[in-house]
Amino acid sequence: MAYRPARLVAVILFVLGLLLPAGVPAGAEPAKSVFTVGVTQDVDSLNPFVGVTAAAYEIFQMVYPTLTEYGAKDFSIQPGLAESWTESPDKTFWTYKIRPGLKWSDGVPLTAKDAAYTFNRIINGTFEKVNYGNYVGNITKAEAPDDTTLILRVDKPSPIMEKLAVYILPEHVYSKIDETAIQSFKDEPTDGKPVVGAGPYLTAERQVGQFTRMVANPNFYRGKPAVDEVVFKFYANPDALGQALRKGEIDYADSLESNVFDSLADVPNIKRLSAVYSGFNELAFNTGAATIDNKPIGDGNPLLKDKRLREAIGWSIDRKALVEKVLGGHGSVGSTLIPPMYADWHLSPPNEVSYDPDKARSLLDAAGYPLGPNGVRQDATGAPLKFRLFGRSDKAASKKAVEFIKNYLADIGVETTVTLIAEDALTEKIGQGEYDMFEWGWVVEPDPGYQLSTFTCDKRSYEDGGSIVANLSDSFYCNPEYDALFTAQSTETDPAKRIEIVKQMQQILYDDWPYAITYYYDNLVAYRSDRFEGFIPQPAPDGSYLFQYGTWTYENLKPVQAADSGQAGGGLSPAVIGGIVAAAAVLGALA
Repeated sequence: MAYRPARLVAVILFVLGLLLPAGVPAGAEPAKSVFTVGVTQDVDSLNPFVGVTAAAYEIFQMVYPTLTEYGAKDFSIQPGLAESWTESPDKTFWTYKIRPGLKWSDGVPLTAKDAAYTFNRIINGTFEKVNYGNYVGNITKAEAPDDTTLILRVDKPSPIMEKLAVYILPEHVYSKIDETAIQSFKDEPTDGKPVVGAGPYLTAERQVGQFTRMVANPNFYRGKPAVDEVVFKFYANPDALGQALRKGEIDYADSLESNVFDSLADVPNIKRLSAVYSGFNELAFNTGAATIDNKPIGDGNPLLKDKRLREAIGWSIDRKALVEKVLGGHGSVGSTLIPPMYADWHLSPPNEVSYDPDKARSLLDAAGYPLGPNGVRQDATGAPLKFRLFGRSDKAASKKAVEFIKNYLADIGVETTVTLIAEDALTEKIGQGEYDMFEWGWVVEPDPGYQLSTFTCDKRSYEDGGSIVANLSDSFYCNPEYDALFTAQSTETDPAKRIEIVKQMQQILYDDWPYAITYYYDNLVAYRSDRFEGFIPQPAPDGSYLFQYGTWTYENLKPVQAADSGQAGGGLSPAVIGGIVAAAAVLGALA
């Protein structure tokens, strides 16, 4: 039977349709590119005035811009919303020139008036100062004489006016939410519409404990990102995170446990990075919970007000063992508040504490805490050295660390009862002073001011309408000498002099023991190299790709393009190409 030309064409099209990848139907939208990030920490709040976790701040900086930004290479200051900035000759105000023609994602113009509104709300607010008060300490007023000019008036010179990590908020949205309502405002998508923002991505959907979905912002001033969506998918099990990357369920795995990280060493199409990072972990003490008005709160064990006891505990901790057994060697022994990653600011203490349980026992003996008949030390009244120790149930490293710490303390006659709870619940307990000790950590900004502020007296919890509201202090440390130095560094514009003050402050904290800092950790990450490219480290060359101070990777990320086909996600396989050639020969013979 002979083929007619029309039937031959149909056969050719049918065979090629089987062999070639499915195309995009006429008039249909092309498939979206979605970058899925696996995380082990869920967002605690999408409201920039409420959220405190690293996961929350990653979202904040994707949605809301800042006046300036930290560069990817070396944290140098780069333009953000402001194209330029100058200090007045008399040092009483700063002028920022805002980019013209900006828009919020809903089309409303973004102007200097939004920036002035944001700063004034923090300056004049109380709750709003919890996360951002340190940045406006010397700022008295914000003004916007026109759409592209922001003036920040100061009552004294300030060294951080180029480094104001304050997220600029849309006035037409936030002005409708007063200071009481802001404490419970979720800032989540409603009616199927993304939140209003001006960063590279907008929050489009959130399922608590499951995922947060971000969509590219077409109005972003540096241009819409190449990747259409970024999804943060939450995994409570670290092993499940590694398996998800292997199976291709996610494209990037952040904050991996060391055993999972090591297991991915030889997996095809997966690349790993043990990134230097600015985080530290600590054993924190309740040094005497009280409000900023010195009103005692909570139920902390009063024995921990004794610095000698806290110091003895500090000597009992084997930090090298924690680095090896908890971090798998991916970190270093902790000492002072500012990590070594920031070499200019970091203090290497001359009296560095090491693991010495015998010294710890001697300190306890000298402080008047003898061993009781049951092997637990006691004070002069017979009260036992028995404390509550909280760990985070949603962090595998924390669960490991508190067990080691419990054993270290037992070895010197200090008894602890370990309780594991979620980070959100622990945050609440800390703010109310309802703890003795806990294990957690911080991620430290390139400028040390914010981190140093968390130990000042006015960062303790405060009372509002009969309720206790948590502030940034989680140890309730209060020392007038430290506060005086904090004030001094916040107005010192000579870099060398400011560095010296900051190191003095670190030494005071080191000697007073509100924390026993345990380790500085690397950020262990892995990603699918066959799917996405364009990762930007901060700092170069071996810093982290995500959870940076900025959105450099998100803006540069793109799907992998096959060199021979130009198709995202890889081109045709050799087998398919060979099949097409063979089919062409057969069809030619049929013709």
